Amino acid sequence: MDPFSSPSPASSSTPSNEQIMDQLKNQIAQAYAEEFLETVRTKCFARCVTKPGTSLSGSEGSCVSRCVERYIEATQIISRAIFNAPR
Repeated sequence: MDPFSSPSPASSSTPSNEQIMDQLKNQIAQAYAEEFLETVRTKCFARCVTKPGTSLSGSEGSCVSRCVERYIEATQIISRAIFNAPR
């Protein structure tokens, strides 16, 4: 088969466009999860926890919670823009 011809429907070794898109979506979701954890660990913790100890103070816990909520909102906005963009 030359590189410009379509694979035959009987060929199961070539992933379908749907399978490729699913795989890409899974990879993007995994990247977002990793970025989320890294952001919470670095940015929110650094911004909110002034005196590391065995537990968070009430204000530190509230700050981390607000930081995480803002990051989740931003991630949802970006995800909607990416996945709902016209194709």
